[in-house]
Amino acid sequence: MRPVRQGYAALRQRWLRWNNDRRILRMAEAVARQSAPQPVAPVVFFNSSTRITGLSLNASFSLLLSWALRLQGVPLIHFVCQAGMSRCILGSLNGAKTSPPCRACLAQSRVIYHRARVHALLPEKEPMQAELPGILDASLDQLAAYEYQGIPLGKLTLPGLRWVLRRHTLTSTESRDEEETRFLFREFIRSAYHLAQEFSRLLEQAQPQAVVIFNGQFFPEATARWVALQRGLRVITHEVGLQPDSAFFTDGEATAYPLPIPADFELSPEQDARLDAYLSSRFQGEFSMAGIRFWREIRGLPPAFTEKAAQFQQIVPVFTNVIFDTSQPHSNVVFAHMFAWLDRVLEAIRRHPETLFVIRAHPDENRPGKASRESVRDWVERNRVLALPNVLFYDSGDYFSSYQLIQRAKFSLIYNSTIGLEAAIMGKPVLCGGRARFTQLPTVFFPQTPEDFAAQLEEFLSAETIPTPPEFQRNARRFLYYQLFRSSLPFSQFIEPDGIWQGFVRLRQFEWQRLLPQSSPTIQVLLNGILSPERLSSPPFILPQEYEHLYD
Repeated sequence: MRPVRQGYAALRQRWLRWNNDRRILRMAEAVARQSAPQPVAPVVFFNSSTRITGLSLNASFSLLLSWALRLQGVPLIHFVCQAGMSRCILGSLNGAKTSPPCRACLAQSRVIYHRARVHALLPEKEPMQAELPGILDASLDQLAAYEYQGIPLGKLTLPGLRWVLRRHTLTSTESRDEEETRFLFREFIRSAYHLAQEFSRLLEQAQPQAVVIFNGQFFPEATARWVALQRGLRVITHEVGLQPDSAFFTDGEATAYPLPIPADFELSPEQDARLDAYLSSRFQGEFSMAGIRFWREIRGLPPAFTEKAAQFQQIVPVFTNVIFDTSQPHSNVVFAHMFAWLDRVLEAIRRHPETLFVIRAHPDENRPGKASRESVRDWVERNRVLALPNVLFYDSGDYFSSYQLIQRAKFSLIYNSTIGLEAAIMGKPVLCGGRARFTQLPTVFFPQTPEDFAAQLEEFLSAETIPTPPEFQRNARRFLYYQLFRSSLPFSQFIEPDGIWQGFVRLRQFEWQRLLPQSSPTIQVLLNGILSPERLSSPPFILPQEYEHLYD
């Protein structure tokens, strides 16, 4: 029966994808019929790192926005890879020597960009090794610092390389593994250089008013963003929002999540109630992001924890992150990386046997298909942390309540995890090691050097009590509310989960008129933010207060 079930599942997936492609093609035809380009500067879109086949969340955001702009008469140009990179982000997940699955990607691009104006990134006409001096014999460190013709190619490609490798540290004890990493690094750099030349040609020809790209961290989009910024162009990046099926758009870097909260913004009783309702669900594990639900369930603290905790004077949880996540380059401002922070925390663990430290791996660290190759478990085993009597370690699959742990704790240690924001909302002290989204406002204790961090950690461990400034809790609530109900733009009227892969979607059945600004607050906000930001009384890409109820 198993082969029969597998065959049925494959046929069902194929039918679902075929049906979604038909919906995209029908909408593309309708948009093309209704569009009348006006004599204004075009907008350029680029998004090559979110899907190969199917329609991912971020691919749907840019597609829907591009249709909405075309319906307003704005000329659109999609910069589309057509086998133009020797190695790409998603196409490198099966190994450095594996060529990208260009055929499947091109087939999906023909659907997504049907009846749209496309500028293609085609393969190199000549091998480019000779054009990039010194790259063949460069070490990993030299590749990371590699520049050519003023383009910081190493810096632009490094975050994406770490994401593909599922680790931060590039070096390996296996020489073969290191050579494959060098090969992939070189290919990313070559592809980035080729992309920079072609994208520069497009911008020179088109003279666009703005460029809209995904994320800005993966090397294709990061390179395009760099090229556009060098020309003084406005670059808008987007990522998934904190709410289901929502997007975050910004003139800054989307993965850093710059949030322009007005200084006089205070929560009303209605807004307080809305936030409390959200938190009540989240504390039970009922939340998802980017189509992923991290916790299948949340249980209470296990009996073994209670027995262990009774032997110590105080409890300090240590909440970690995924080392290769695209948030990490923004976070690594005090420490070189998260494990350097953990090394400093370990020094304090050894000095304070009276304190029980509870180390929690991030729930996304062992996600199937995205498991970290440089994990907190590896760090724990390498440093023989569990040999210390005052440490408990819980891996990413241990579904007990972090919130109950915070309630029992003297204070919490985080790197840049959102759990720190929630702890601050609970009125609990938090000591932060990396820059987080919410450190834009005073919400947690955030020392600015490793030495200051170590000193404040020692002070907290030795103190009878830890006074927390009242503005921390107030600012934490303000930040989370703004992130949830003002900067997360809902797309659920246009998309729904595709029923195949987490994080992938299909179009709902709707008429093209739904993409007009008068029919959708999200479309209205996006069009105003792109086309006329100077006329706005508030920062662009923020949902007006009268639409906060959309998430009720």
